[in-house]
Amino acid sequence: MNAIVFHDYGDSSVLQPGVIDIPDRLPGQVLIDVRASSVNPIDYRLRSGEMKGLLPGGFPRVPGYDVAGVIADCAGDSPFAVGDRVMAFLDSARGGASADFAAAAIDVTASIPDSMSFNEAAAIPLAGTTALQSLRDHGKLEAGQRVLINGGSGGVGMFAIQIAIAMGAKVDAVASGDNQEFCLKLGAERFFNYEETDIAQTSETWDLIFDAAGKLDFWDVRERLSESGHFVSTEPDVKGMLMTIVTLPMSKKSRVMLAQPNADDLRELIRLHEEGQLQITIDAIYPISQLSRAHQHVEEGVERGKVVVTSD
Repeated sequence: MNAIVFHDYGDSSVLQPGVIDIPDRLPGQVLIDVRASSVNPIDYRLRSGEMKGLLPGGFPRVPGYDVAGVIADCAGDSPFAVGDRVMAFLDSARGGASADFAAAAIDVTASIPDSMSFNEAAAIPLAGTTALQSLRDHGKLEAGQRVLINGGSGGVGMFAIQIAIAMGAKVDAVASGDNQEFCLKLGAERFFNYEETDIAQTSETWDLIFDAAGKLDFWDVRERLSESGHFVSTEPDVKGMLMTIVTLPMSKKSRVMLAQPNADDLRELIRLHEEGQLQITIDAIYPISQLSRAHQHVEEGVERGKVVVTSD
């Protein structure tokens, strides 16, 4: 099959077209004919070698974790059938989305409704799951609480604002000034322009600060947390992981999270979308032959929403 691969760590130029074997469908897996995927910050960070100490390497490597497509092969007792439209959050640490076909475990794969395009579906898995698990599982968000979303206009932040509102929370967002209207349209009650306002220097407090941009430091913003408040970051560095341990006995908790693929969470995100509580904004669409440009786009900064990659 055709795929975009890289044989060593480096900038986006290491992404090159290649021909590799179609992945074997193991027991408990389905084989997906990929129609669309998306690029997340984790993809370029892995490609560059920034996180090689945290996740296994091995080459050649096919980047990407988000998949939307059609079931090409499955077992007879699978809950899916050949031809079903699905999305998946690939559970292989090595990715595999940027190819003609991808193998995914049944328990990380969910059916998508006919009303949802493949492009919309491809935008959801990693970013949507990150937002949902950060708020619900790590941030312990409850209805009526106040939450601050740092990076509210990005892929994860876009989902987080809407999911928090669906959970009954009151949401404030932080982003650049030209994204104010976008964040407020998503449902944020208040907006902070990080170019003008240092959150750490305000007199505000929140029950949860979710750093979807991975730019804040727990010790800088801890006074902005209510008693027993939570700080959750998507920045999986050593310092952040140490903070998770250090704050375990403290009333104010710091957590670094890595999203865990889970079909139930995908179905919850699909439900929210179907009920009109989760809109999907796509910043740009690239053909897979231009995956290197898509990586550059995400690395340089996405203005609003997600970057999607379609099969040629």
